[in-house]
Amino acid sequence: MYCTKQVSPDLTWVGGNDRRPAMFEGIYSVESGVSYNAYLLHDESTVLFDTVDKAVEKVFFENLEHALGGRPLNYVIIHHMEPDHSATLAALLRRYPEVKLVCNAKTASMMGQFLGFEPGERARIVKEGDTFSSGRHEFSFFFAPMVHWPEVMMTYDKTDRALFTADAFGSFGALNGAIFADEVDFDSDWLSEARRYYTNIVGKYGAQVQAVFRKIKDLPIEMLCPLHGLVWRKDLDYILDKYNTWSTYAPEEKGVLIAYGSIYGNTENAAEILSSRLREKGIRTAMYDVSVTSGDEILSQCFRWSHLVFASATYNNGIFFPMEMLLRDLGEHALQNRTVALIENGSWAPASRKLMAELVTAMKGMRLLDESVTVKSSLKEEQLEALDTLAEAIAASMD
Repeated sequence: MYCTKQVSPDLTWVGGNDRRPAMFEGIYSVESGVSYNAYLLHDESTVLFDTVDKAVEKVFFENLEHALGGRPLNYVIIHHMEPDHSATLAALLRRYPEVKLVCNAKTASMMGQFLGFEPGERARIVKEGDTFSSGRHEFSFFFAPMVHWPEVMMTYDKTDRALFTADAFGSFGALNGAIFADEVDFDSDWLSEARRYYTNIVGKYGAQVQAVFRKIKDLPIEMLCPLHGLVWRKDLDYILDKYNTWSTYAPEEKGVLIAYGSIYGNTENAAEILSSRLREKGIRTAMYDVSVTSGDEILSQCFRWSHLVFASATYNNGIFFPMEMLLRDLGEHALQNRTVALIENGSWAPASRKLMAELVTAMKGMRLLDESVTVKSSLKEEQLEALDTLAEAIAASMD
């Protein structure tokens, strides 16, 4: 049975929600599920904006059939060829063999790679700045390469002032009956998932996101329609400002994230005491155990906070493995412009500080504090002064 949502008088959401997957892309936990958004426009011609993942194929086609109401499907605009948005494209073409594809040249090439065929004569290949009309609605196309694949483009509907944004401005999380961001408490219930989505999926490509901002800065946009998550029709500056902050690698908030890798609790103890000392100075802190909290969550929080502390045991003469994975992941996602402090532990040959420092300083714009703490097996009374000194140095760096 269909479950569609009206987005505007001419535009209907025909996507689906999947609450069953444990992981998205085999990497990111999605305990709150994920939505796959597709939109159908009714005009002189009908226009479908993207398809969906195979996990929601049945409900998608039920939604689409209902929304068409017996009309033929004339066009499908393809913004992104990643399989969570294109896996049902071949089935769509079998159901609607007369439909025309609107896509760019790179998208057409990827069809051959993913689906085993290229669109041929059924495709209308568009270039940057091209326009297209479905009747009352007039569209223009803006390429967004590496946000976060090379073929990605966005479509601007001049009539409704709506921007179809591909994966940009999306979020993890099933929609749970809502469709608009103003229907939920976004800051409380959705922001962390939107941040985690951006930082892990798009985070490496901040420069490319900024390039898109320059392209669309003069457009009068009144609605953002992403391929995952909620549609924005109010307070667009809220999510646009978040994306500007994340894509320029500026911290959202002043405070200290402490990520620790502890084997028997002694490194954790040092991290706990440091957090307490910082709190006594009125500095906000957040603590994460790299062995328990997934790396994608800690990574997203590293984008949030201005100061980072990494505390790691030495393991096999190296960095405790989950901590090393986190630091390498931060580098892969181009995190930059943070102040960093280090704590190491080692029973006979502490080595993690030096190795962590190498990974941190390889990242752009990282300020590594000279002050650090070395624990040998367990923290001793006389080392509390070193933790106090480190807390003072972190506090001073916030001025």
